[in-house]
Amino acid sequence: MARPKIKRMVSKPPLFSEFKPLGSQMRFLKGVELSLDEYEAFRLADYEGLSHEEAAEEMEISRSTFTRLIEKSRKKIAELIVNGKYLTIDGGNIHFRKNIIRCNDCGYLFKINFQSSFKNCPDCNSSNLVNLAGGFGHGRCCAKFNNMKGGNNAKS
Repeated sequence: MARPKIKRMVSKPPLFSEFKPLGSQMRFLKGVELSLDEYEAFRLADYEGLSHEEAAEEMEISRSTFTRLIEKSRKKIAELIVNGKYLTIDGGNIHFRKNIIRCNDCGYLFKINFQSSFKNCPDCNSSNLVNLAGGFGHGRCCAKFNNMKGGNNAKS
């Protein structure tokens, strides 16, 4: 019997979750899905430049698990570039540490704790806001998990 997977920590939701080659119609493309934990591994190693050990600690997983995640993510991103596939970011056994809210009227982005409440954009006062973690089906679970772990201020 397999062990249950431990929830992996993802700093914040991605700003974009779909990518395709320019000039190609979606109906002609094969897709590949990058899980949120694979996205986070790629972000930490290749964008932030963290070592496998540092990134594994940030995600609260073992270094060997991190290495498997980064290898899978790099393979999928290479498929997008080399074979012209459509890439989506979704799924995975994760919790977000922070959330990002986007104003649909002015484009302003602001990072918040899950316990924070918001009604209007701090830049233009619009109420036309998008909860990015909510778009991945997260929010309440992440707030509860972060509270059990000592709050959202444990890591930024």
